Amino acid sequence: MSQSTASQGAPLGDPNHAIDLALFGALGDLAMRKLFPALYHLDREGLMPESTRILGLARHEHDAASFRKMVNDALQKRLKSSEQDKQSLERFLARLDYLKLDFSSVEGYDAIRQWRKGSQHPMVVYLSVGAPIYGDICRHLQASKSLDDESRVVVEKPIGYDLHSSIEINDAIGQVFPESRIYRIDHYLGKETVQNLIALRFANPLFGTQWNQNNISHVEITVAEKVGIEGRWGYFDQAGQLRDMVQNHLLQLLCLIAMDPPSNLDADAIRDEKVKVLKALKPFVGEALGRDVVRGQYIAGTSDGQSVPGYLEEEGANTQSQTETFVAMKTEVANWRWAGVPFYLRTGKRMPEKLSQIVIHFRQQPHYIFDPDQRGIASNKLIIRLQPEEGIALQVLTKDSGLDKGMRLRPGPLHLDFNSAFPKSRIPDAYERLLLEVMKGQQYLFVRRDEIEHAWRWCDQLIDGWKKRDTPPRRYPAGSWGPVASIAMITQDGRSWYEDY
Repeated sequence: MSQSTASQGAPLGDPNHAIDLALFGALGDLAMRKLFPALYHLDREGLMPESTRILGLARHEHDAASFRKMVNDALQKRLKSSEQDKQSLERFLARLDYLKLDFSSVEGYDAIRQWRKGSQHPMVVYLSVGAPIYGDICRHLQASKSLDDESRVVVEKPIGYDLHSSIEINDAIGQVFPESRIYRIDHYLGKETVQNLIALRFANPLFGTQWNQNNISHVEITVAEKVGIEGRWGYFDQAGQLRDMVQNHLLQLLCLIAMDPPSNLDADAIRDEKVKVLKALKPFVGEALGRDVVRGQYIAGTSDGQSVPGYLEEEGANTQSQTETFVAMKTEVANWRWAGVPFYLRTGKRMPEKLSQIVIHFRQQPHYIFDPDQRGIASNKLIIRLQPEEGIALQVLTKDSGLDKGMRLRPGPLHLDFNSAFPKSRIPDAYERLLLEVMKGQQYLFVRRDEIEHAWRWCDQLIDGWKKRDTPPRRYPAGSWGPVASIAMITQDGRSWYEDY
């Protein structure tokens, strides 16, 4: 069983980054599935300072010992055997404490202040709970004097249901925490490949000089989910795929692809450029609403050879629901860099594969000299894969080998697969990187308030247009790539979705 350097006795992380972490919703699915494994890995890799403590907060009755056992069971279930060692597990579990708390009532918050008593470290408040109670928790923490001038708050998406509710939630958080100490998570921004987008674009002249409408014909962004609702009917039917995925994940990826070079790598320099992209996104008005946007809802079909129910047949379903489980759209960033370049976005549930991928299609050479019947393949593509296997591939054209082939072209990838390129390095989960940046007090991987609000403005006009049209979502079988209309939408431009998976 391999052990990390830290588990063998090396010093733990920078003591200046030590924190007291108060995790609200510590018994929830996100905490057990993502947050505790990420925190364990930070500890095991020697990135968590020795004096860092973690307080789990939830509504259920537990003591510290039973809470630690629950976390240990969750870690045993989710960690590979090579990632476990007794010393690291014991050290990590010893950091954990637990308090039962009614989040909505100020009664009981004094226990957090008592837990903090004598600590010299800033407190990080992680809200792994529903957004409607963010404000209550922040106010109660302030009233109980559990916070100080260095305390930070981490909030999960979705932040609101629309622009109005987003403003209300952010106002409530902002009454207690200044913007410089609010960390809004979009976990896609913590992925290794997304981080590499910045290096790829701005460190390589090969791409930096080509990244504009003169050289790129169009861009695809696909975030496909293989699963259905997974018991989240109550939440998802109120949200839908546009609010759940497009408003945050897909728009953040679009911003990183389309933004101009920032002046430096400071948090606000990067986020300023992303806001410019959101402001430049064309709205869907008039005929564009029907022509350039497709809503879908899955019906019964098959997944991995097994029959699966349709959305309206899921447990607890409202059989009259018109909530979309699929969205495809063609949009444009109306600025000098991207004028005339369509961005095709696609996301849905019950797709054939779990896939998050960006494809940059470069324009063809203006003068073509090879076989006319191969003209359709004569362009380069940059494929950026976020999941399931993170990596980057550049599709180039070479001569097909063989004496009988003549000057026939063959597309092939110049491929960087992170698992193959760095076989001795474990690719960290997005939450590990995000939590580490919170500990350091760095915000560049987190979403600023004006980003959230500009994204909601753009999505709200689309939602309002759907309501006025009152057109039901198009049906598509589970296990397919969505409604036929989403294929027709891109085909009418003489293009097709890239599906060489």
